[in-house]
Amino acid sequence: MALTDKIEIPRRTMVLFFVIDTSGSMDGSKIGAVNTSIEEVIPAIKEVSNDNADAQIKIAALEFSSGARWITTNGPVDCEQFRWNYLDAAGVTDFGAACKSLNDKLSTKAFMHEATGSFAPAIFLLSDGEPTDDWQSALQTLRQNNWFKAAVKVAIAIGDDANKDMLKEFTGSMEAVLEAHNTAMLKKMIRFVSVTASKVSSKSSNVSDSSSGMGDEAKQKELNTALDEFAAETAAAPDNDQDDW
Repeated sequence: MALTDKIEIPRRTMVLFFVIDTSGSMDGSKIGAVNTSIEEVIPAIKEVSNDNADAQIKIAALEFSSGARWITTNGPVDCEQFRWNYLDAAGVTDFGAACKSLNDKLSTKAFMHEATGSFAPAIFLLSDGEPTDDWQSALQTLRQNNWFKAAVKVAIAIGDDANKDMLKEFTGSMEAVLEAHNTAMLKKMIRFVSVTASKVSSKSSNVSDSSSGMGDEAKQKELNTALDEFAAETAAAPDNDQDDW
């Protein structure tokens, strides 16, 4: 091999997990806003991935209502090939089932098995109501998962009836919980969170080794700071043309 030959170094993978409440209370404008927003933000996530020499972004999606179901049944999908299929809303809010399903897949024997290694994932939870199953024990088990510990986590409380205490327990702090009270706000938040979490989580770090499941608190702090700034800007310039839910 000549000294001038270009050597391509394989990129590690960063998985962006969408965990979406599709219970009956999400029906109508809420699930509609989620569907259009995720579909429209995919090109921006592709751009983040293409501009990153270290990380390739893949997407995994889990919905929960009466039980939980992986949309990406065969594992995370390269964002270049990912296509969003619109979800319907019906049933109850089995958040515990979602936590169990997420815990099962956050393993090198499942969704985190990349041969080149993986950055700690970004996990994005959206919910508008009260869990209807035994979510506390399932979440407690999930919180012992090393990949979950290392992950950058953020949640959106959709409407006034969302259980913000549950979302706080999932993310680890209220700093990582945003509140959306109308369609315009929800769409804006989904785009901001998806892109920002992807950028932060796919950064190389000298502080921790995410591929071994060790946490990178600096990344979560960076995301929380960005969320605080975004929330302040949104509060200073609210969209008054949209009725609250």
